[in-house]
Amino acid sequence: MIGFWRGTGLIVALDLRQRVRGVAWYVLLGIFVFLIFLVAVLLTMATDAWEAGGGGVFSTIVFFVLLLGTLVSPAMSGNAINGDREQGTLATTQVTLVTTGQIVVGKWIAAWLTALAFLAAAVPFLVYGLVLGGVSGWTIALSIFVTAVELGVVAAVGVGLSGVLVKPLFSVVVTYLVVAALSIGTLIAFGLGGTAVQSTATVTQKMVDWSKLDANGEVPGGGPVPCLPTETNTYQVPRYDLVWGFLAANPYVVVADAAATDFTDDGEPRDLFGWISVAVRQAQQPPELDQVIDACATFRSGEPESYESQTPKEIFDAAVPSWFVGLGIHVLLGAGALWWAWARTRTPAKRLSAGSRIA
Repeated sequence: MIGFWRGTGLIVALDLRQRVRGVAWYVLLGIFVFLIFLVAVLLTMATDAWEAGGGGVFSTIVFFVLLLGTLVSPAMSGNAINGDREQGTLATTQVTLVTTGQIVVGKWIAAWLTALAFLAAAVPFLVYGLVLGGVSGWTIALSIFVTAVELGVVAAVGVGLSGVLVKPLFSVVVTYLVVAALSIGTLIAFGLGGTAVQSTATVTQKMVDWSKLDANGEVPGGGPVPCLPTETNTYQVPRYDLVWGFLAANPYVVVADAAATDFTDDGEPRDLFGWISVAVRQAQQPPELDQVIDACATFRSGEPESYESQTPKEIFDAAVPSWFVGLGIHVLLGAGALWWAWARTRTPAKRLSAGSRIA
């Protein structure tokens, strides 16, 4: 056995040479840069970023990097171990002084670095968003850090599943399904769950009988306010506040909620991060189930009815942040996948799955 990080470094170097030595990798990176350039130009024109600031451009580019990273990473990591096993090169590596843990961790780091190359390629466009202004240092640091961690989680899941499943194609597909479950499945679960779990809301109304007022809208003779009979209506309201936790596991919500720190003086978010985070935190608020509208009392007092509402920043500050919960779940998911891969790949193997190739 050789030093852990020395052996891990050997696996990382070997894996990276296999991944990036082909022309296809550079073509893929070039297409990514072109697409992100196109997105940056269109966003600048659509949001009038030269005048309004670069918050929208910066946050959208970060989301674009996360989107493409999670689309490419499963293909690059989902066959890391079983691909070598199928080609007969895994057993050759296992008979050296490199341990199973070094192989698994090395392949994960190599897959993560490959995904981070997309983030590195987007740096000029992120700098462009900063030059436009309106983005704080905390938003920059947190969004890039959390995005990098999310890409590492996807790489860990891909490498982990490639060590657990025998067929490379199957492990790549399952990795895509895991990414889809986190990115889209959580949104579907939130929407359907909130609609399925409903509560009965009651609205009690006591309205003024406007037909009995004089031409000036006053009570004739200064008597009591003429009121219509009290009406009580009930209806069903969805309870998104009971299922908002599904959104906490969404990687885009995690990035947005962690990075949403920029608001205008009027309490409006400056970027896409803020709007998403405010929407998620507003979903935590339970609906008002017992509402009383007494227009007679308001008319009697002579004061106009108040319609004060919270600003987005007040909603943001009053709710509970969820990004660290979602990030913790993702990290545990990735760590569990790597541990499972280590358990299924370690040698000597007590039992091999049917169809496993040794060398």
